[in-house]
Amino acid sequence: MLIERLGFMAILFSGALASASSLAANSASPRPAKDCSLAGVVSSTAPAATSAKLPFPPIQLDIDTPFEPTLFPSGGFSYVIYELHFQNYTSEPLTLRKLEIVDSSRTPSSIVAAFTESQLYERLLPIGADKIDADHPLEGGKRAVALICLAFDNTDPNPVPEKLSHRVLVGDSIAEGPTIGVRHTDLKVLAPPVTGTNWIADNGPSLSSHHRTGIFIAGGRAHISRRLAIDWKQIEQEGMYSGDARDVRSYYSYGENVFAVADATVTSAKDGLPDNIPRTAAGFSTALPLTMENVAGNAIVLDLGDGQFAYYAHLKPGSVRVKAGDRVRRGDLLAQIGNSGDARWPHLHFQVATGPDILASEGVPFLIDSYRARDEEGAWQIRTREYPMGDIAVEFGVDAATPPK
Repeated sequence: MLIERLGFMAILFSGALASASSLAANSASPRPAKDCSLAGVVSSTAPAATSAKLPFPPIQLDIDTPFEPTLFPSGGFSYVIYELHFQNYTSEPLTLRKLEIVDSSRTPSSIVAAFTESQLYERLLPIGADKIDADHPLEGGKRAVALICLAFDNTDPNPVPEKLSHRVLVGDSIAEGPTIGVRHTDLKVLAPPVTGTNWIADNGPSLSSHHRTGIFIAGGRAHISRRLAIDWKQIEQEGMYSGDARDVRSYYSYGENVFAVADATVTSAKDGLPDNIPRTAAGFSTALPLTMENVAGNAIVLDLGDGQFAYYAHLKPGSVRVKAGDRVRRGDLLAQIGNSGDARWPHLHFQVATGPDILASEGVPFLIDSYRARDEEGAWQIRTREYPMGDIAVEFGVDAATPPK
């Protein structure tokens, strides 16, 4: 877990989106992951910002997506995860009343997602303000970031949009936002970084995840390098450990092997940093004062090619088996899970990003070639070439016929 920040409180699954699909209404059918809105062609009876007027001069609200998303599959849906940055360029407060997301890749265009005031406020991360809601508009000169996750039902016959555009109802007028593509980077198909059973793909991209809400200035720019990072933890009988909670060796994840996810070149490898005493009710402090150089603890970075890098963080001291410049093969043993750096409990922080820096990069989705996942009904299913979305239980190296532990 890297730089655990005060994030959002957990938010109820969004029922705000009117959609042609009926999946969300059927409890027996798959539902999108937490905090992701089911997207599709919204009913024409839904109120639209298009009925508002285009003012002159235009509303001085800058709307930007600094990093375009890449569509990826998981559990019967195709997901798009990105951010909209709102900057008020006036001295007067602006009330954001509604956000509409439009499929602009076809004619005529159609609304695929709509968020009214309260639904939008739930997804807004204020920058330089305590809160933004109906009673607290976006003040002059202030910024807010909307954290967007759309889930397109893979059984919907309508294709996923190639481009999305945005418009915001501000007071009684509209402000136009960016048009973005949804296939920005190549999707790497990777081997799992761990193996075996009883794994949880924790702290995935939800509004209560410090990974998702972790906007961080590094290298002079704001990044979300951990946008799609996963904390791999082993859980048995609903717990992370057995025995002394302050002893790292009590944790099921501690000392578990981690492996190369692809044929790659080692960009960097760090070892020798001590484990932390795990966090308990008595409190927590890292073994060493945190710096930009040690925040990830003992760590390995692999160059996957095409401008993408796999980052393994919080490794066990003395376990790193590679050095910068080494070539590794998919499945090679790299190190073991520890509790070094900014880690509260033993786990493997794993992310794929656009650069080798743990924070000065942009997180991108990746696919794992094969794993078994447990759905909301408790049933296990084999998933192939998917990202493990939704803090789900995961097993590796087992087939569908093998009874789960």
